[in-house]
Amino acid sequence: MTTPAGDTPSVAAATGAATTTGPVQPEEAPGPAYLSHRQIIIVLFGVMAGMLLFALDQGIVGTALPRIVSELGGLDKLSWVVTAYLLASTATTPLWGKISDLYGRRLIFQVAIVIFLAGSALSGLSQNMGQLIGFRAVQGVGGGGLFAIALSIIGDVIPPRERGRYQGYFGAVFGVSSVAGPLLGGWLTDGPGWRWIFYINLPVGLAALVVTSMVLRMPVIRRQHKIDYLGAATIVGAVTCLLLYLDWRGNDYGWTDPFALALVAGTVLLAGLFVAIERRADEPIIPMRLFRNPVFSVGNLFAFLAGVAMFGTIIFLPVYLQAVKGFSPTESGLALLPAIVGIFSTSITSGQLITRTGRYKIFPVIGAVVMTVAMFLLSRLGVDTPFWQVALYEYLFGAGLGFTMQTIVTAVQNSVEYRDMGAATSSTTFFRQMGGSVGAAVFGAVLSSRLTHYLIEQLAKAGVQPGAAGPKVEANDVQAIQHLGEPIKSVVLWAFTHALDDVFLVGVPFMVAAVVVALLLKEVPLRTGEPQPQPQPQP
Repeated sequence: MTTPAGDTPSVAAATGAATTTGPVQPEEAPGPAYLSHRQIIIVLFGVMAGMLLFALDQGIVGTALPRIVSELGGLDKLSWVVTAYLLASTATTPLWGKISDLYGRRLIFQVAIVIFLAGSALSGLSQNMGQLIGFRAVQGVGGGGLFAIALSIIGDVIPPRERGRYQGYFGAVFGVSSVAGPLLGGWLTDGPGWRWIFYINLPVGLAALVVTSMVLRMPVIRRQHKIDYLGAATIVGAVTCLLLYLDWRGNDYGWTDPFALALVAGTVLLAGLFVAIERRADEPIIPMRLFRNPVFSVGNLFAFLAGVAMFGTIIFLPVYLQAVKGFSPTESGLALLPAIVGIFSTSITSGQLITRTGRYKIFPVIGAVVMTVAMFLLSRLGVDTPFWQVALYEYLFGAGLGFTMQTIVTAVQNSVEYRDMGAATSSTTFFRQMGGSVGAAVFGAVLSSRLTHYLIEQLAKAGVQPGAAGPKVEANDVQAIQHLGEPIKSVVLWAFTHALDDVFLVGVPFMVAAVVVALLLKEVPLRTGEPQPQPQPQP
C-alpha cells in the first residue's frame, strides 16, 4: 500500500500521536500501514516478547504449585491460583481488542504489559494464598491483552498474503514456552525459590516495553467514541459465571446443585443481555454485525472446538507422562519436544504455501483431520506403551496445531474491515480460550469420574479394599503413585491409564466437529500490500 503524493505520514503519525483533528467516521478510517520485511522483523521482537510473557505463565506456575502450597498453605485454594488468572484473562480479552481499536495498539499493548508486570511483582510478594489469588487475577487482566493485541499488531503491519512467511516466529514463541515453562519453573522453584517464577517476568516485560517504544511506530486515527461499559460488565459477568461453574464442577457443589444451576442461569441471562446491548451500542465490544461474516463466524467456531482439544491435550498429556511413566515435571516438559517439532514443521510449511498460493482453507481441514487421528491414537495409550510411540502421537498432534493456529487468525483478520481488526482478533482468541476452559473442565470431570470407576473396579478384582490403597490418589497428586507398593501400584497405573484414554477419546468428537466446520470455511482472496515509506522528519 503506497501513500499518495503530499500525504507522507508525519512524525506524529509515526509515533502514535493523533493525525486528525476532527472526528473520523469508521468508513473513513485508513487501512493498515504495512511495513517492509526489515521493519517487520524489528517489530516482531517486541511483540513476541509480550506474547512470551503470556505463553510462559501457565507452564512456569503449574510446576511450582506444590511448593507454593507447602509454604503458604491453603491446599483447598490451590486450583484458584490458576482459575483466577484464567478467569480474568478470558473475560477481559474482548475488551482489550476493542480498546486497542479506539486508542491505538502500541499504547494499549504497553498498558497490558505494565498491568501484567504489576500483577507478577505483587504475586511474588504474596504472604498468603488469598493475596496470591487476588494478584494472579490482576496478572490475568494484563495477560488478556498481551496475546490478542499482539496478534492485532501483526494484522496491522503484515499483509495477510505475506503473513505465512512469519508463522515460524509465532510457533517459536509457543514452542519455547512449552519446553522452557516447566524447565524454568522447576529450576527456579528448586533454586532461588518459587517467588522468582513471577519475578522472572519483570526483565522480559521491561525488554518488551523498551523494544515496542523504540520500534513500534503505528499511526492512530482519533475519532469520536463511547466506551461500552455495560457491554463490558455483562460479558465479564457471563464468562465469570460459566468458568466458576465449570471449575467448581462436582468437586464443591455438584453439576445440579441449586447454586451451580444458578451460575448456569446467570451465564445464559448475562450472555443474552450482552447480545441485546451490543446490538444497540455505538461502539460494541464485539460488533454483532461481524457474525454475519461467514469467515468470522466459522473461524471462531473452529477456534472454540480446536481450543477444547488443544488445551485438554496440553494439560492431560503431561499427567500421563508424570503419573504413568513416572517423569518429573521437568522431564515431562522435555518429553513434549516432539509436539513442538510438529508445530514448527507444519506452521512454517503451511505459512510458506499460503504466501505462495494465497489459499488457506485446506490447512485447517488437514490440521483438524490430523488432530482427530492424534486424539484417537492417544486414547489407545497403555501403561507399557514405549515412549517412541507417545512421541509419534505428540508429533501428529503438534503438526495438526501448526496447520491451524495462525491460519484461522489470518483468515478472520483478512475478512474484516481494518476498523474491526482488534475486536475480530481478540474475539478469535476469546473463543479459543473459552474452548480451552470448557475442554479442561470436561476432560477433568471425565478423568475424575473414570479414575474412581476403574480404581473401584480393579481393586475389587484384586481383592483389595479401597481404603487399603495407601495414599489417596487424585488427579492432581500424581507423585504419590510412584511410592505405592505392589500390587496396588500396578492397579492404580492401569486405572489411571484407562481413565486418561477415556479423556482423549472424549476429545475425538470435538475434533470431528472441527473437521466439518473447517469444510464450511469460506476462502476469501488474501489482501496484499506494499511497504509504507519511512516517515520523514518535519522541518
